[in-house]
Amino acid sequence: MSRHQDTAREGPKDPFDEAGSAQAVIDSTGAVVEWGEGAQRLLGHTAPDVVGRPAERLLAPGSKIVLPEAAADRWSGGLTLRHRDGHEVSVWLLAHRSRPESGDRVEWRVICPLGDRGPLPSDDPLSAALLAQSPCPMAIYDDRLRLHRINEAMERVIGLPEERIRGLRLTEIGGKRQSEELERHLRRAFRTGQQQDVDVYLRTGGEEHAHPWSAKFAPLTDADGVVRGVCLTAHDITEQDLARQRLQLVNEASIRIGTTLDVTRTAQELADVCVPGLADFVSVDLMDPPDDSGASPASTPDAPVVLRRAAHRSITPGCPEAVIEPGEADTYPASSPQADALLAGRTTVRSDPVAALQEWLAGDSMRTERVKEYGLHSAMSVPIRARGATLGVAVFVRYRSPEPFTTEDVLLAEEITARAAVCVDNARRFSRERETALVLQRSLLPQTLPRTAALQTASRYLPAARAGVGGDWFDVIPLSGLRVAMVVGDVVGHGIQASATMGRLRTAVRTLADVDLPPDELLTHLDDLVVRLSAEAGNGHATGEVGATCLYAVYDPVSRRCSFARAGHPPPVMAVPGGSPRQIDVPAGPPLGVGGLPFECMELELPEGTVLALCTDGLIENRVRDIDGSYELLCQVLARSAGSLDETCQDLVRTLLPPDGAADDVALLLARTQGLAASQVATWDVPPAAALVARARKYATEQLGVWGLDEAAFAAELVVSELVTNAIRHGSPPVRLRLIHDDATLICEVSDGSDTAPHLRRAKTFDEGGRGLLLVAQLTERWGSRHTDDGKTIWAELSVS
Repeated sequence: MSRHQDTAREGPKDPFDEAGSAQAVIDSTGAVVEWGEGAQRLLGHTAPDVVGRPAERLLAPGSKIVLPEAAADRWSGGLTLRHRDGHEVSVWLLAHRSRPESGDRVEWRVICPLGDRGPLPSDDPLSAALLAQSPCPMAIYDDRLRLHRINEAMERVIGLPEERIRGLRLTEIGGKRQSEELERHLRRAFRTGQQQDVDVYLRTGGEEHAHPWSAKFAPLTDADGVVRGVCLTAHDITEQDLARQRLQLVNEASIRIGTTLDVTRTAQELADVCVPGLADFVSVDLMDPPDDSGASPASTPDAPVVLRRAAHRSITPGCPEAVIEPGEADTYPASSPQADALLAGRTTVRSDPVAALQEWLAGDSMRTERVKEYGLHSAMSVPIRARGATLGVAVFVRYRSPEPFTTEDVLLAEEITARAAVCVDNARRFSRERETALVLQRSLLPQTLPRTAALQTASRYLPAARAGVGGDWFDVIPLSGLRVAMVVGDVVGHGIQASATMGRLRTAVRTLADVDLPPDELLTHLDDLVVRLSAEAGNGHATGEVGATCLYAVYDPVSRRCSFARAGHPPPVMAVPGGSPRQIDVPAGPPLGVGGLPFECMELELPEGTVLALCTDGLIENRVRDIDGSYELLCQVLARSAGSLDETCQDLVRTLLPPDGAADDVALLLARTQGLAASQVATWDVPPAAALVARARKYATEQLGVWGLDEAAFAAELVVSELVTNAIRHGSPPVRLRLIHDDATLICEVSDGSDTAPHLRRAKTFDEGGRGLLLVAQLTERWGSRHTDDGKTIWAELSVS
């Protein structure tokens, strides 16, 4: 049999056999469970001799194993073992703890290298090949810091063979600015004997573009520890650097995108984050919400797609690549990258936009010129989707950066766009809710302020710039006797719920004002209402869900006196003609909804022309200044104001609010008082005798003649007769008749000492009375009664225009 045939029968010898080392496995009880061929060669024992027996029997007398801690998975150390023939064998062992997948059994695999390796020969082939063939670029510099050796990998990096550059310094080889920095580290490693690490961004020989490298300078010493040279190893860390940049970009996106609840601002933040880190030009186009209602678009649009440019950003100032400007809409056919990505529902990448988009660009000469002018070579379109709806598309373009978009770039763009999509959707939802609340809020506020003889008024309402619409409101309510009520309030919270609560409170205030309650009593009733609303909001189990503040004031132009009461609201400011504006020290009172605490009322006499300023805390509380500073500034504006109240309102808003808008809603009401002249009011005390009713009619008729209101004399006589008769019959002394004449209104008031309020009823056919108030109601525009400190007043208004 030939030698070749014998080899084939036995099979080739495995060059990686385990006999090159001695191996054994010992279980947790210390028994040998496996015994390899190498172990038999080392100690002479066969597997049947030792398997199942304690491993300690293999130790030489006096030798002991010091086991590692329970948590350790590896042990190494020297031991003296006993050979089968009796002599001792000193070895170095390495042991690994192994935990089988099934069961709790723990084993140790013990390994010992076989053979005496000894020192490597000077002509060892592997050592010689190490420097030459290592895939890591390596260079050795001698004690003069001149090149001694480089391997083949370093030759490829430098682009020059070793024999041409041996003996040159690093700066002479590199010839770049970065080479000087590298040589400084080379010299430092040689002088200090410590390794130097440096990252550098450069273009090596034969490369077209610079990229990051990590260089390590390790000192080379002789047997005496004297530094004889330095070994330089270089590592291309482009991928690691790109990964770091991508991670940094994602982190930056999470911080910079979505800082506001503004759709346009969010889209611009997406574009800003990605330039130049990911692309040279980024455009963000969004679909208009259906019917401009703020609702989310359909999940998949149809071609052609109409998109509106929300934002774009370029590395070139002015974004000259852009064909349309933000705010403009454009139609994109199916062949466009925008529509292609939206119809496919996934990211699309075009490596050659000119060729790939030829069909689309053929009909758009301007886009074709821009693509060719700037050399656009790679385009990536990423759909902007959130919560199952398609919102738009982001297009990333490269023309200055030479590399096309990679798979990693696609993943990065999708990650950033997904974050932005959620922010855009949140902004749209917020805008929709804010617009709904704002429409509700404005519909509940007075559209115009009533013109009265007592006050000139002007107002402003400004929703919060960033937070949701709140529950601020103001109102001017005409009362009987030409008196006027002014109210400013603020519901706690924002959104539709706050606006709805505001509407309920405003309605309640108007209802209570019609009853002519004093300011403190009105706030008490309003507080009870807020407590009930709180109980409803908490399903009857909790209070405090609804809260509000309110300032209520009533001005009487006849007496020129104004009554104030407030419930936790900022105090008003008044500017008396010729005097300095100041706060009115109205007792604060608790906020509405606390329940059970009283409110106090104060009264002031206001000279004609006094300006009152009532506002919510959104005007005076901001991050620019404290409340005292805001009140001081408000007084300064009122002091210098010489124009109309409307101009003063605008000046106050412009002066007190930050440039970027108020953080909370602002309600502002200005009122300038006007008093009635004494000639417009006539008052008589009527003795409580029925026979004197005729005299009261005579007084009224004569006064109407003085005022030139003869045409209203007949109706006025009847009203005065009925009201005075009722006061004498059903009331108590003193009885007083007062006539008030305004440009278009005649007011008849009869007061008496009784607090019993009259009521309108329909008299039966044969009743002798009960028709007086019905007659008054038919002859007048409106009538009513109000309680006073010493009784009541019945009043009626007649139109005399």
